Amino acid sequence: MKKGTLKQILLITDGCSNSGEDPLAMAALAKEQGITVNVIGVILNDSVGDQGRQEIDGIAMSGGGISQIVYAQQLSQTVQMVTRKAMTQTLQGVVNKELKQILGNSCRIEDLPPEKRGEVMEVVDELGETVDLEVLILVDTSGSMADKLPTVKEALFDLSISLNSRIGQNKFSIFAFPGKRHEVEKVLDWTPKLDSISSVFPKLTSGGITPTGPALREAIQYFQSKKSRSLRSWISRGDEYIEESGL
Repeated sequence: MKKGTLKQILLITDGCSNSGEDPLAMAALAKEQGITVNVIGVILNDSVGDQGRQEIDGIAMSGGGISQIVYAQQLSQTVQMVTRKAMTQTLQGVVNKELKQILGNSCRIEDLPPEKRGEVMEVVDELGETVDLEVLILVDTSGSMADKLPTVKEALFDLSISLNSRIGQNKFSIFAFPGKRHEVEKVLDWTPKLDSISSVFPKLTSGGITPTGPALREAIQYFQSKKSRSLRSWISRGDEYIEESGL
């Protein structure tokens, strides 16, 4: 089975979008590009209404990912769980696709005999530890997130520690929305260590609207620009170019 790079958008928010494109449509576009969209709804109390829950679930469903509503104090554990669960879900989908090609359209992991199913899941677990992972984190910094941002910072540190124990390479990037000057602003460029945000996160300020759709659009474009930069680098060096595609 060919190893590629798993690409995830991790959206951390606490409410409904109210500006720009439809976030569900942007999440569906991300899925078409091979990028899984996972959503964590952060609350301090029971403040997420039906509309907010529907949007959180809808974005994740459109993006082929996982959604979770969580109280701020459980955020660290939830961020790790959602990221790893989404990896397993994506890998299972890839394995199911290959099984269908080999054994027919009706064959899935669930249809295999217990012994064979166990062997396949061992492969999935191994890939979860060895495949390369890129996570672009979108942090909602609208006014209602003010009291939650310190918890978000702690959760991202813990995520870095958890994932850096993997054999596969990890890369993170962070965008905030809304930004100080634009709807969406890059906080951290691609890096293998989330502790790089220590000097950046305190500068984040909360306030304003919630442009979730534009944030997802910007994230998709950023993944695409990364591939373009890799190709330009190959042209300038004259080395062999290996496309960083999804699985």
